[in-house]
Amino acid sequence: MSVTEKNTRLIKEVAQAMGFEFCGIAKAQYLEDDARRLSNWLEKGRQGKMQYMENHFDLRVDPCKLVPGAKSVITLLYNYYPSSLQPVGLPKISTYAYGQDYHEVIKSKLKDLLCRLKEQIGEINGRGFVDSAPVLERTWAQKSGLGWIGKNGNLINKEAGSFFFIASLIVDLPLLYDDAYAKDYCGSCTRCIDHCPTAAILPNKEIDGSKCISYFTIELKDALIPNNMKGKFDNWLFGCDACQDICPWNRFKSPSKEPAFKPIEAIFNMSSAEWETLSEEGFKKVFQHSPLKRTGYSGILRNLQFIST
Repeated sequence: MSVTEKNTRLIKEVAQAMGFEFCGIAKAQYLEDDARRLSNWLEKGRQGKMQYMENHFDLRVDPCKLVPGAKSVITLLYNYYPSSLQPVGLPKISTYAYGQDYHEVIKSKLKDLLCRLKEQIGEINGRGFVDSAPVLERTWAQKSGLGWIGKNGNLINKEAGSFFFIASLIVDLPLLYDDAYAKDYCGSCTRCIDHCPTAAILPNKEIDGSKCISYFTIELKDALIPNNMKGKFDNWLFGCDACQDICPWNRFKSPSKEPAFKPIEAIFNMSSAEWETLSEEGFKKVFQHSPLKRTGYSGILRNLQFIST
């Protein structure tokens, strides 16, 4: 067995032992097709007021600019689907936000993974990313055979659906590459398009981020949500799972075994009235390690008022 083969096998074994359900590896290279698509998407204003999407364009499409000398992009999937869902009638929270902030949880695991690899392989120059840096995670996942990008914009794995966090580890280590560009199995299905409450999913496999409920409830920092969205939020307070809940491939989903993603008790118990009476201090205490802190106390109150009136 060659050194490259040995290192590749080691990475996948360690990743699996750490709880990552899937691991794929692709050659680090400039993403020419994605550069063109991203440029067109931005020109159409699909990013809304998410100005950060316009920043660091060159870093997004070239991993070698993120990690000098990069040879490989390791993509990892981590299941977050909960064992139980919120009671019907409560202000709805996207399932990815039930527990602790995934940025903190997955970043810690990526650091641990890199440390373990350095211990067994030697010095490696690498960086881990999870949805907080200019990395096109879904593209790298598809290039390494972990799934295809569905009509709803989510990465869909044929064996397990789409309720996964995608993490990337870019390293200057040559590895064996999973040259198995994932086939698209969406076919003629349009359930996610038909089911989207705000028509944010376009027929040409393009997402209008400026119309997505997750954009309005999380990313938009304005004091008010546009009135033309009234009555379309289906009681979503933070995020939206509509397109994932309706996707036929998510019949293969399974509950996560990660303790950190165990639901925060308040998410399962708080009515609209209790959310309204929650103080800012109370919010910060309960949700200090939750993704909900991204929206903040004032943002949650804005969202609550919008879906309640």
